[in-house]
Amino acid sequence: MPTRTARTAWNGGLQDGAGQVELSSSKLATFDVSFPARSADDAGGVTSPEELIAAAHSSCFAMQLSALIAEAGGTPQSLEVTAEVSLGPDPDGGFKIPGIAITVVGEVDGLDEAAFVKTAEAAKATCPVSKALAGTEITLSARLEG
Repeated sequence: MPTRTARTAWNGGLQDGAGQVELSSSKLATFDVSFPARSADDAGGVTSPEELIAAAHSSCFAMQLSALIAEAGGTPQSLEVTAEVSLGPDPDGGFKIPGIAITVVGEVDGLDEAAFVKTAEAAKATCPVSKALAGTEITLSARLEG
């Protein structure tokens, strides 16, 4: 299996510094990062580790759920997955990611609502990014469209 790489170049201190994170494996993009933007309500065009984790988690979950729907006898027509990753203070000092909230709305043939929710819970537990983030509370809201 392949290994994927990202690289960050950072200049300055935490509050006055800034950097760029590069998606090195795909060479698709380089994004600006800074702590003031990371901790602000409006990111102002600057990404953050939390947004990148959200992107990784939502895409991984969607792939895993589509596989598990097929294993359960369903056919996924569409899945819309949102992952919300928050940054908060750590009681032990510094910051931490206190939780991740995944929301999925699916259009699926061959599964009823209960089977879809059960399959989504299984995807939450078994997607590789969920496993990597096992120390973080991950919640799930799942429903079929229509």
